[in-house]
Amino acid sequence: MRVTELTLCASLLLALGPLVLGELEPAPGQEQTDRPCSSCEARQHLRTLRLNAIKTQILSKLRMKEAPNISRDTVRALLPRAPPLQQLMDQYDVLRDDNHEPELHEDDEHATTETIMFMATEPDPLVQVDGRPQCCLFSFGQRLQSSRVVKAQLWVHLRSSPEPTTVFLQISRLAPGHDGSRHIRIRSLKMDLKPGSSSWQSIDVKQVLSVWLRQPETNWGIEVRALDSRGRNLAVTGPAPGDEGLQPFLEVKMAEGPKRLLRDTGLDCDENSPESRCCRYPLTVDFEDFGWDWIIAPKRYKANYCSGECEYMHLQKYPHTHLVNKANPRGNAGPCCTPTKMSPINMLYFNREEQIIYGKIPSMVVDRCGCL
Repeated sequence: MRVTELTLCASLLLALGPLVLGELEPAPGQEQTDRPCSSCEARQHLRTLRLNAIKTQILSKLRMKEAPNISRDTVRALLPRAPPLQQLMDQYDVLRDDNHEPELHEDDEHATTETIMFMATEPDPLVQVDGRPQCCLFSFGQRLQSSRVVKAQLWVHLRSSPEPTTVFLQISRLAPGHDGSRHIRIRSLKMDLKPGSSSWQSIDVKQVLSVWLRQPETNWGIEVRALDSRGRNLAVTGPAPGDEGLQPFLEVKMAEGPKRLLRDTGLDCDENSPESRCCRYPLTVDFEDFGWDWIIAPKRYKANYCSGECEYMHLQKYPHTHLVNKANPRGNAGPCCTPTKMSPINMLYFNREEQIIYGKIPSMVVDRCGCL
């Protein structure tokens, strides 16, 4: 492909989205005798470009300038050993079947956050007496304040009791007072515990969260107590040895964005395929190879990429085809092999504030390839 053709093809790909920047393929003008070698080298080059592009796209779509500096040891220390987190991780079919039916997906260029898990921190000294309570303050950003919250659950881990007991779980809102602290009871639950078994308990705090979001100045934190029949507090609220990953956290689920249904068709090939036409090839992204320990799940996913030749006779009737003709009315530029259908991936990850985010990142999987 001549320089002019390559420039016009790249311009078209820019118009279609940043994901296809690394998916240019030489036009069918090269010699047929060196096709096997050149095709292999070209695909390997595209694979490398695709992987580099994916790293850039993920950070961009998560609105990050660079990857969070969170080590694997830090992840182990911060990761709650809690039911909702395990359920989210169990949802991942990392190397999924690509022959799936067309599905609804976000029509957007930035990640759609579905669930955020806020880790508890120590409240302000203004609401403490003799350094207590040591838990729990949850800080919320502007993004959550502008979203519609559909569920908010406070998760508390209760230590085991040597004998059967009745526990009164009390949630009190903290506020500065004349004596240094004032507790306002907002929720009280009674539960019977079996001996020798610890457990996670969840409490609906959507109403409290709504107040905090409308009036951020009222968010001084809460105190969590779970008193058994002997007056012992069974709630894990501090980072004591052996309690790592058992501190309270807040699980907030937000409304999803609009969706639409997209359908396409295209060729699927493997790396040993002799196909010269535009085709979709497999590519697995391994985040551990990136050194991205801040991504909790999936550790790998199938991204795929497009490669192959686009003859004029194979030009597919897609809405963006007119861009080629307008950019080059004399017909010097040929069509480009590029994604014509893409789908999102769900991701569980830590952000820079060490909050656990469960979100959807759009346009990360190439489902179909075609000539544009």
